[in-house]
Amino acid sequence: MMRNKSTAYFLIFALSGFSGLIYESIWTHYLKLFLGHAAYAQSLVLAIFMGGMAIGSWICSRYSTRWHNLMLWYATTEAVIGVCALFFHLIFTAVISLAYTSIIPFLGSPTAISLFKWVLSALLILPQSILLGMTFPLMSAAILRMFPEKPGRSLGMLYFSNSIGAAAGVLATGFYLIKAFGLPWTVAAGGIINIILAATVWFMLRGSAGAAPDRPASTATPAEAASRLSALFLLVSLVTGTASFIYEIGWIRMLSLVMGTSTHAFELMLCAFILGLALGGCWLQRRIDTLAAPCRFLGWVQVIMGGLALLTLCLYGNSFEVMAWGVKALPKTDAGYLLFNLFSSGIALCVMLPATFCAGMTLPLITFILLGSGGGERSIGAVYAANTIGAIIGVFFAIHIGLPMLGLKGLITFGAGLDIAMGVMLFWKFAASGEKGVAMAVTMASAGALVAVPFLLHLDPYKMSSGVYRYGTMLNRNNTQLVFYEDGKTASISLVKDQDGSLAINTNGKTDASMFMGGGNFSTGDEATAVLLGALPMAFNTEARTVAAIGLGSGLTSETLLCNPDLRSVDTIEIEEKMIRGASLFKPLVGRVYSDPRSRIIVDDAKTYFSIWGKKYDIIVSEPSNPWVSGVSGLFSTEFYALAKRHLEKNGIFVQWVQMYEIDTNLVMSVLKAVSGNFNDYVVYAANDSDLVILASDRKLDSPSPGIFAAPRLKKALTRIHVLDPQDLSVRKVGNKRFFEKVLATYEIPANSDYRPVIDQNAAKTRFLRRSAHELVTAGTAQLPTFEMLGGGSLPRTQTSVIPSEHSRNSQAAYGAMILRDFFSSGQLKDPYDIVSPEVKQAAQEIYQLFKVGEKMPDHARTVGALLTVGASVAPYLTARELDDIWGRLEASPHAADLPVAVRQTLAVLKAVGRRDPAAMSQTARLLLADSGNLAPGALQFLVQCAMLGEVAQGNAAGAAAVWAKYGAQPLQIKDGDLLTRLLLAETKKTK
Repeated sequence: MMRNKSTAYFLIFALSGFSGLIYESIWTHYLKLFLGHAAYAQSLVLAIFMGGMAIGSWICSRYSTRWHNLMLWYATTEAVIGVCALFFHLIFTAVISLAYTSIIPFLGSPTAISLFKWVLSALLILPQSILLGMTFPLMSAAILRMFPEKPGRSLGMLYFSNSIGAAAGVLATGFYLIKAFGLPWTVAAGGIINIILAATVWFMLRGSAGAAPDRPASTATPAEAASRLSALFLLVSLVTGTASFIYEIGWIRMLSLVMGTSTHAFELMLCAFILGLALGGCWLQRRIDTLAAPCRFLGWVQVIMGGLALLTLCLYGNSFEVMAWGVKALPKTDAGYLLFNLFSSGIALCVMLPATFCAGMTLPLITFILLGSGGGERSIGAVYAANTIGAIIGVFFAIHIGLPMLGLKGLITFGAGLDIAMGVMLFWKFAASGEKGVAMAVTMASAGALVAVPFLLHLDPYKMSSGVYRYGTMLNRNNTQLVFYEDGKTASISLVKDQDGSLAINTNGKTDASMFMGGGNFSTGDEATAVLLGALPMAFNTEARTVAAIGLGSGLTSETLLCNPDLRSVDTIEIEEKMIRGASLFKPLVGRVYSDPRSRIIVDDAKTYFSIWGKKYDIIVSEPSNPWVSGVSGLFSTEFYALAKRHLEKNGIFVQWVQMYEIDTNLVMSVLKAVSGNFNDYVVYAANDSDLVILASDRKLDSPSPGIFAAPRLKKALTRIHVLDPQDLSVRKVGNKRFFEKVLATYEIPANSDYRPVIDQNAAKTRFLRRSAHELVTAGTAQLPTFEMLGGGSLPRTQTSVIPSEHSRNSQAAYGAMILRDFFSSGQLKDPYDIVSPEVKQAAQEIYQLFKVGEKMPDHARTVGALLTVGASVAPYLTARELDDIWGRLEASPHAADLPVAVRQTLAVLKAVGRRDPAAMSQTARLLLADSGNLAPGALQFLVQCAMLGEVAQGNAAGAAAVWAKYGAQPLQIKDGDLLTRLLLAETKKTK
């Protein structure tokens, strides 16, 4: 009966650990929204949380012996924690809103603002953290009072139960709760768990259990000796806590280069760390009460732990090949993603488990030793408090000193040295007679390992810079050169030079930007993105004088901005100082960023910088890392856009970069929803085939000014990416708010929010599945001039003249239309860049032969298909005059009159499309659709979309719906990637 009751308490404490990790995770999310994601903010959040835990443990160590019913105190503590959690979100949002609107604006000094934010953050979570810190010593002391027979086993089981619950809490929070319920309901779920636990304990107690029995005073150890012993082992607890968190920070950085830096990857690493602690406690609990010399055993544990920590450096080097194999072997499916996470977890466990297994034994051992030496139950809280203080020291040291100064290898070695030093000290102090030789041997072997392993072991920076978690490949020394590698506070930065002359800067192995360093007009796709991020907002806001750029990357965006002589200042906000050092190697192509007096580089988190300094800008450019990187999705959220908007001058422009690779259309729509909800207008450009540039403002964004082509330095930068005039800009325009407004409502995904981080929770999966949202790049020009006819307008021009870029399929498509235009004029198909597809070339030649020579095609259905193939290739890009010339020449040919009615009707459809005549488009397309049984699927889709677009452009949503219902709903399916049909169907819905 007593055994069953103790098991019930262990289960309760496991659930307590589960909810505790919910709080740690969620509070970190919340406070980073307020403090930012800079390194000092991360360490401060941990310090507040763990500092509160230490205070709570210390309180119990001082006063718990005076409390009668400790289990009742425990239940009350859990209940108060639960109630606080239920109201946390409401309190947080109200207090932060008050701070931003009524306090921060009047503080003036950035130092005062920072201090205020730190104090307020502490007030928000410190009380609950103190209460959480009290739960372990209260439960432990209560269990020891109720079941005093095997104190060591009870302590081991308590550590195991709490840790295993915490490991489960990490996974549940990261992989399910936040995704399903968002931050507010997740923290509330933790509160409900605590309240249920409190009620369960109250029910079990029934007013009797947990009372402290009378016990004779311990006479085993004199008070002075006990005090000295207590001080010694509290020091060991503190130092091993420091070492453990040095390992945690170091291992997480190491494994981030293998597993990636997504939130889910971090959760798997943290789970592996906590699971090791749990298993160590579980193994020890059956043996601890029978140890003959627990002090010496602890010494062995400390030395072995340090040695195993050193060996993780050896094991780590092989983990890259293992991950490479896994990424290539696992299928890119939902099941494959589950296996990928399990596989990644296995790698993390292989690295972390041996040393953390030992770490899981240290606190039960230290507490057991002090209990047996007369320290009493107060030693439980004291040990826990000392260990937590050590953890705080370890976090601050690792982030702010260890990583930047020692690097990964040096940091892990330093942590191992701390554990080994404690173990050796215990050996010498508690060695029995005749064991001095063993102590000497251990000392010599330990010293040798600490010197030999770091000296002989080489962490391969080529492997660490490979980003193996993305494509399963590693840098090849034969065709790449690593020119820079340094570990920073928030990331490891490397620069890799390819044999083609391109130079890429990587963050934790992921390429953030690349540039071609060989000179001439060759460029990378990243250069097109960086240049347009700088040039486009200046084209839309010619009066701009001040700019803030979020994210340095290669520095090319800031360099492009500085090419404008009218700008007075360009503030570049970069979170990682090593990135600034690395990007300097892109000189001279980004020299102005480092030398121009108008340029200023600020090392800070963007949210923190804006909230502290309160400056307003004419342009804010946001170019962070990919949104699947942990913490980055907060720069794609509706709350961040509201913050940025507050720091824009009147008529200011906000610019957002969004990738189209390793993401899906659903997630991009979540970003667009967040932008749309904060700005009155926005326009979207495709910088290349993989990157979108969103420009948003509260004023109407009309056509960009051609003035940017008049500034010599800007013109040179634009020429390098094959943007020579306004037409080259216009062809990259893919949509605006009017264009996307209704289709956004058809996506159920909510706007990305700090409190419902849908991108953070889903982007890592789309990265693994190698999804893309490339249909967004061509949505407005896929077959039809949809964007132009739905409010996008067109650039006034007499003739289409576009320079093709290898990085822009839209520019290539426009150039291909020019080739077809010239072919129907001259009869010569000249395609110097081999841009026009073989299918379209064949269709064009067949049409030419049919109309000009009279060479018959097998059947009129094929003729209709060939005409529509050519029409879809030219209609979105050429002017009405150019298209009239093409179709007019065909109509005027001597063989046109003899062609079937369906062919002449198809020509009428294309003429209507070319003239952007919506009524004629719908009417002529319907005539062909009336005989839709003879149409190929591609032709049917074109005509249905043409008729629907004609109706929508006339404002006749019902007519468009009728076309779909009659001709499209049954034979056509809305496939993934068919954004045009989805958009036209959205236009048939009533606006709410």
